[in-house]
Amino acid sequence: MTAELVYLVAGASLLLAIVLPAALDRWAVSAPMVLVGVGIGLGFTPLPDGLPLDPQENRAGIEHVTELVILVALMGVGLAIDRPLDLRRPASWRRWGTTWRLLGVAMPLSIAGIALLGWGLGLSAASALLLGAVLAPTDPVLASDVQVAGPQTGDLEVDESDELRFTLTSEAGLNDGLAFPFVYAAILLATKGTLGEWWATWLSWYLVGKVVVGVVAGVVVGRVLAAVAFRAHSPSLRVAERGESLMALATLVTAYGIGEVVHGYGFLAVFACAMTFRAAERSHAYHAAMHEVTERLERLLTLFVLLVLGIALSRGLLTALDWRGVLVGVLLVFVVRPVAGMLALAPRSSRERPPLDRGQRRAAAFFGVRGIGSIYYLAYAAGEAPELGVDRLWSTVAFTVVLSVFVHGALASPVLRRIDAAASRSA
Repeated sequence: MTAELVYLVAGASLLLAIVLPAALDRWAVSAPMVLVGVGIGLGFTPLPDGLPLDPQENRAGIEHVTELVILVALMGVGLAIDRPLDLRRPASWRRWGTTWRLLGVAMPLSIAGIALLGWGLGLSAASALLLGAVLAPTDPVLASDVQVAGPQTGDLEVDESDELRFTLTSEAGLNDGLAFPFVYAAILLATKGTLGEWWATWLSWYLVGKVVVGVVAGVVVGRVLAAVAFRAHSPSLRVAERGESLMALATLVTAYGIGEVVHGYGFLAVFACAMTFRAAERSHAYHAAMHEVTERLERLLTLFVLLVLGIALSRGLLTALDWRGVLVGVLLVFVVRPVAGMLALAPRSSRERPPLDRGQRRAAAFFGVRGIGSIYYLAYAAGEAPELGVDRLWSTVAFTVVLSVFVHGALASPVLRRIDAAASRSA
């Protein structure tokens, strides 16, 4: 009966993915909120009997499904960002300044804050560090309401005025891959013991080496595939001329596969590949077609995962949740991430003219959406070190994701409308 139920849930997710975005457009309600709520309601009926919901028994399946969702989202985010990043030009790096601040300051502070909180509430050092690592990165999957809409094409000049959405989009595209070193740190702490036995390997390889390898692999794959798609001698290979948008899926799978084969971080490889592919023929309409495919597939996969998550919530996923797990989730959403974000984006001197005004900085600090990536990282770590996949961590992460879905989902539209209106009046 399990296969039939999976088809049923997938079909319901597809129908809702088609209908909900337009139906909820004028309301402060997001599609993820509705899907989680529907899933919770379904969980109280006999209908989901037989679905593989236990994260301990179905860890591998959870890992691979969430992995696919993140990969599709990263490809879409990389194609959507209009602002180029030329690794050889310092001026180009400076135009991404808000992104680097969130990645270099807010993310480590969030990891440290949650890890210390978890350790103080009774988790082991390895479990506390893993909790910080899985909950620190913002999510490219559930953050569509606060991200850029999609690639601009044609001969229009690229609009770089929406610094807030660019900041949140680029941060989400990069920090999922950059969370991996800290997940590995938790795995090494659980499996190899004290810090002195592995810190040098972690620093040189897991923190630096695998990041560099992943980015280089993505750039190389992006350049090769872009050269084929846009400039190949054979017309049959110039898929951009035919508008073959499924190239987006072939590109992300190839980039991820090569990134993993050469032992880099595959998530970074996919994002770097998408950015590099976009850099070739930047104004070409083909990018919009590819982005549309990834966006629709991401929407379908996301709603499927959230529907199943909602069912699992009412089928025992929160059994191990206690006041400590609730405290971690609430403090992360309302205190740790906002404070870390404000510290990262604060002007460094009274003379600095930051690209974000005070209201935009507050929004960028607050809208650190948690989502599918946190579930993936926990499933991955539990596969590498089973002692890290305890029910308490699953319950805490699931509660935090759902809290983020409802809080950020309800506030995203009204807050961004107010900020956009203020920016229009200022202009």
